[in-house]
Amino acid sequence: MNFNAPLLRPIRMLLFPFSLLYALTVWIRNKLFDSGLYDSSSFNMPVIGIGNLSVGGTGKSPLVEFLLKKFMKKYKMAVLSRGYKRKTKGYALANEQTTALEIGDEPMQFFKKFPEVAVAVGEERAAAIPQLLHDKPGTQVIILDDSFQHRSIKPGLNILLTDYHNLFTRDWFLPTGDLRDQPGSYTRADILIVTKCPPGLSETEKNEITKELNVLDHQHIFFTSIQYGYPYHILFKKEMLIDEHTEALLISGVADPRPLKKYLSDHSGAYYEILYNDHHIFTIDDWKEIRKRFNAITAPNKIILTTEKDAVRLMKFQESLERLPVYVIPIQIQFLFGEEERFSSLIATFIARFKNKNDKINVA
Repeated sequence: MNFNAPLLRPIRMLLFPFSLLYALTVWIRNKLFDSGLYDSSSFNMPVIGIGNLSVGGTGKSPLVEFLLKKFMKKYKMAVLSRGYKRKTKGYALANEQTTALEIGDEPMQFFKKFPEVAVAVGEERAAAIPQLLHDKPGTQVIILDDSFQHRSIKPGLNILLTDYHNLFTRDWFLPTGDLRDQPGSYTRADILIVTKCPPGLSETEKNEITKELNVLDHQHIFFTSIQYGYPYHILFKKEMLIDEHTEALLISGVADPRPLKKYLSDHSGAYYEILYNDHHIFTIDDWKEIRKRFNAITAPNKIILTTEKDAVRLMKFQESLERLPVYVIPIQIQFLFGEEERFSSLIATFIARFKNKNDKINVA
């Protein structure tokens, strides 16, 4: 359910007392970690944590993919996720027989796109990392997906993402707002990335946001936007171009479909939508409704369009997919102000110069 929907905002405000209780719980937990009463484990190897302070999509998966594309040819990379909404428990390493139900949609997406990368899931990451290194002893770099609140592991490098449209400085604790951690926890980050920015973000606004986030001396800040690639058929991988002659049925079970809806509004002749909760597990009834809605579209050039994350959860209907124009639209991040190389240099320097758990990066 989208709690940011206008009709639900009053309901969220009624839950304000619960958000105060939640805030207190988060504050106590962080104090226990800060004081050392709760332990954080470190590992003598490059561990990069990627996370956010809020629930919902801030663009963690595209950043993980960016790092894999950039460094997997030089280093043996691994990704460790929690495997959110999977049907299994405990540690699991992805293989050719693995399904999204077993490891979650995002880890499955990583494994399908980067089969040479070790992809594992585990709720208890302090235990999962040694198991991953046992299974893949040549691993040189580990990326922790969605790790910022899970302080049982202390990454050597912490990357914190915040959505341009919902900066953590303007948010409030769950359930009234979207924060699942204190805004002040941002000080633990080495790198801040403001995601989903307008491609034409001005220098003035960039500086205003930098000031608002109160970026510290040891921190680096970057701004990124979303860039969509050519849609490809979910099974046959053939690419296509969406233009004014195309009508699309959008199938989306992601936290924030607004950027994709804007893309279709700008590029297609018309689009229709069936939206689900984030990480929705598609049922046979869902699939029947999708086909029914698609068949009702009378345009000659029509497609079903979905995200890469949703696609791995639709693969269970493979036999039907062979007969329908179901296309997947890839997404990637684009660094603004020409700063992709500076970001990549920070990551490369961290990996190359990693010495111990207390190392910090200080690259101009």
